[in-house]
Amino acid sequence: MNVRVDDDRCGGHGVCCVLCPGVFQMTEDGYSVAYVSEVPAQHEEAVKKAVAQCPTKAISIE
Repeated sequence: MNVRVDDDRCGGHGVCCVLCPGVFQMTEDGYSVAYVSEVPAQHEEAVKKAVAQCPTKAISIE
């Protein structure tokens, strides 16, 4: 599973970072980024929750 954060849609709420810090982190500019190219199996459920709970729908699973 691959995950991507759309820079144009991210509002910097940080919900994904709270739900799955093993995959997402905040940049210096205050926006989220997925810092792994492929999501480890142990984080897949947390990533799905982050996708569902992102207020701006900026996260997608590829």
